[in-house]
Amino acid sequence: MEALGVSADFWLDRRVLVTGATGFLGGWLVPALLAGGADVVTIVRDWVPESQLIASGRVAGVTVVRGDVCDQALLERVLGEYEIATVLHLAAQAIVAIANRNAVSTFETNITGTWRLLEACRRSPTVRQIVLASSDKAYGESDNLPYVETMPLDAEHPYDVSKACADLIARAYARTWELPVVTTRCGNFFGGGDLNWNRVVPGTIRSVLRGEPPVIRSDGTLVRDYVYVEDAVSAYLLLAEQLAADPTLAGEAFNFSTETPLAVRALVDRILDLMGSKLVPVVLSEAPNEIQSQYLDAGKARKLLGWRPLYGLDEGLRRTSSWYREHLKPSP
Repeated sequence: MEALGVSADFWLDRRVLVTGATGFLGGWLVPALLAGGADVVTIVRDWVPESQLIASGRVAGVTVVRGDVCDQALLERVLGEYEIATVLHLAAQAIVAIANRNAVSTFETNITGTWRLLEACRRSPTVRQIVLASSDKAYGESDNLPYVETMPLDAEHPYDVSKACADLIARAYARTWELPVVTTRCGNFFGGGDLNWNRVVPGTIRSVLRGEPPVIRSDGTLVRDYVYVEDAVSAYLLLAEQLAADPTLAGEAFNFSTETPLAVRALVDRILDLMGSKLVPVVLSEAPNEIQSQYLDAGKARKLLGWRPLYGLDEGLRRTSSWYREHLKPSP
C-alpha cells in the first residue's frame, strides 16, 4: 500500500463496498484494499471466471453479493447489513462500441445504477466517503485542451453522455444533500488483466504475442491520455483518504492523467518497439462516434491531493507487456 502512496492505517478493518470488482480496474483495486487490511464487500452481477478477481483466487478474501447495482433494495441492504463506510463505485458498461450498439443497457447501468447507489448511500447512516468513476469522455469534444475540471460537460454520444450524467448526478447529491461523494475523470486505463481485447493496449500486445498484425479500429489519429492501472488505484484510494480528511471536497471532480497525450497509431508503434516487433498494424478506420482528441490537465489532483503518477508511459507499457507474456503463455 505504501508503494502506491496511500496509508495502510486508513484502510485497516474499514468496511468498503467496491462495485465493478470483476472489471479491469477492480481487479487491481481490490487486492490493494486487501493488502491494507480492508474488509471488502462487492456486488457482482455476472460471474466472470477469467476476471482477475476470480482467476487469481482473491475473490475468496472478499464478501460477494450477487446482484445488480440497479437494484436499490439490494444496495440498501448491503450498505446496512455490512455497515459500509467507504464506497468505490466502478461498475459501468465501459465499452464505447457497445454503447453505440446498445445505448439502453449502458444508460441503465451507468446512469440508473449511479443514482440508485447514491440514493442508497444518502439513506445510510454509516457511509462516510464515496468515490465515483466518471471519465474524461464526460467533457465531450472541445477545441480547448487539455481538459480542466472547470470546463462544462458537453458530451454527445451514448457512452460519453452516460458518464456526464453520472458525474452531474453525483454533484447534485453532494450539493443538495451534502452527500460525501467525489468523482474521478481519468484517461484510458491500461495494464495487465484487461481482457477487453478491442482496447488498443491489450489487443496490440496479444497480437504481437501471437505473431499477428495488430488491429487499429480507428484511423489511428485519435489522441488520448493513458493511465497505468496501478497509478489509477493510487488515485482512487488517495482520493477517498483525502475526502475523509477534508469533507469540503465533496462534490468536486478530479482529473487523473500522466499528461502525455498520444495518437493511437503512435501508441501502437510504441508498444511494437518496446516488444521488439516488426509487425505492421492493420488500420480499419471503423470507429464512429469517437472524439478526435481528448487529454487532461491533472494539476488540481497534484495541488489538492498530492497525487502524481509513479509510472511513465513506457514503464507502464513494459510492466503491462510483461504481465501478458506471463499470463498468455500456452499451456505445456
